[in-house]
Amino acid sequence: MGIQCPACSKVGAAGSDPILNKIPDFKDACWRFLRPHTIRGTALGSTALVARALLENSNLIKWSLLLKAFSGLFALICGNGYIVGINQIYDIGIDKVNKPYLPIAAGDLSVQSAWLLVTFFAVTGFLVVGLNFGPFITSLYCLGLFLGTIYSVPPFRMKRFAVVAFLIIATVRGFLLNFGVYHATRAALGLPFEWSSPVAFITIFVTLFALVIAITKDLPDVEGDRKYKISTLATNLGVRNIAFLGTGLLLLNYIGAVWAAIYMPQAFRRSLMIPAHTILAACLIFQT
Repeated sequence: MGIQCPACSKVGAAGSDPILNKIPDFKDACWRFLRPHTIRGTALGSTALVARALLENSNLIKWSLLLKAFSGLFALICGNGYIVGINQIYDIGIDKVNKPYLPIAAGDLSVQSAWLLVTFFAVTGFLVVGLNFGPFITSLYCLGLFLGTIYSVPPFRMKRFAVVAFLIIATVRGFLLNFGVYHATRAALGLPFEWSSPVAFITIFVTLFALVIAITKDLPDVEGDRKYKISTLATNLGVRNIAFLGTGLLLLNYIGAVWAAIYMPQAFRRSLMIPAHTILAACLIFQT
């Protein structure tokens, strides 16, 4: 039969304590603050374009480019973190209604900590791009940060205006990301920029896809947007109408992909493009 020491029990209780226990919670809050689904989209889109550029110029691939590629991806994730983070800082009230699970709205991350994170993301991303990718790509990166800022921050707060808001999202998530990554990859390979049919297709497809995301992302948020007088297509035209509009645009995107494969066989692999996008279009129709 063991003898328990009260003093030892107190030491054990103190040892399991505060700061160490808070670290996993803080890491979880930071991860949710970054909106993981947006990171996945950024990483997949940029990786696809880099792969496309390398496939077109496989003779120029060097291992030394790997570090540059990872630094570019890191800068994109930083830019993404800044944009989604600054939006959460200025949307606390709305998020308590629409997205109470987000860390600031849930009280899991302080506003001060959020400001430190977005400042770190903006400064670090800018420095990485500026030191590795030259003035043109740096200016595109800054344009993306600027558009992300005026989308959320008063007195601009362009998210209040439905058309301007979805154009900003489509521009940043669609055109700037794709054009910038492809341009930077060709520059790293020592090549001048020029469009190829596959890259032009990817850019148009993803821009339209981003447009669909932009007009449908507010469908679950109607209650909070109306309460805080945020004008979105969903609050103005109704959830059902915008859902059908988004579905129609996405269906048009898939039809366009099939058309591109049929009429430009030299640029696309028909055996993959046609069945894949036909199946996606059919799934979309049956789920509508």
